[in-house]
Amino acid sequence: MLIIIFEDYDKTGCLYHVISILDYKNVVRNGIKYDDKNTYIDKYYGFHAYFDDFKSERIPSWVERKKAIYTSLNYKDNHQWHSHSVILKVLANENKCWVCNENLANILYEPFVLQGNKYFEETKEFMNSYGPKAARKYWDESISLLDNKKVRKDKMPDYDAEVLVFENIKPEDIECIYVISDHKMMSIKEWQEYFRSLSKNWNTL
Repeated sequence: MLIIIFEDYDKTGCLYHVISILDYKNVVRNGIKYDDKNTYIDKYYGFHAYFDDFKSERIPSWVERKKAIYTSLNYKDNHQWHSHSVILKVLANENKCWVCNENLANILYEPFVLQGNKYFEETKEFMNSYGPKAARKYWDESISLLDNKKVRKDKMPDYDAEVLVFENIKPEDIECIYVISDHKMMSIKEWQEYFRSLSKNWNTL
């Protein structure tokens, strides 16, 4: 049985977004934009643009991976979190959201980045033969968030739903719910209590 961590979208109407702890100050002040992270151009732009080249006519023109904020409807209980991250609960405009199967994107990221590099020559052949199939399937299996509320593809076993948001998320629509370190995943209240405890017992460290 699929076990999820947070309350379902049907109850909250909210999505979840993970950021680096280094981006937290900017997000709280200015909200979230698709290109407001320092790593956007270098790490992801070319990869997102690759998928956009395989969109079918069924996909609305405003749906572009390279201009999306990436969120989730939920996470499985065995999700692997990155250290020094912040989990946010966000409210987004449903009319500007598109749901895709992240599994079909993730399988291409390493070969896309490594193709042509020494020791990884095979990745170019893999991208040429498999890449277009995966990219087209990614769009074929995608659906609007409004339609997904009816069919809930995100609850299917092999569908790892990512929600692409195509409108800036305002600061007032953002709630920080967890901060993740190397060893802990704690809520804001738990972190506050943790730091208070450390302050009281600093001489014992």
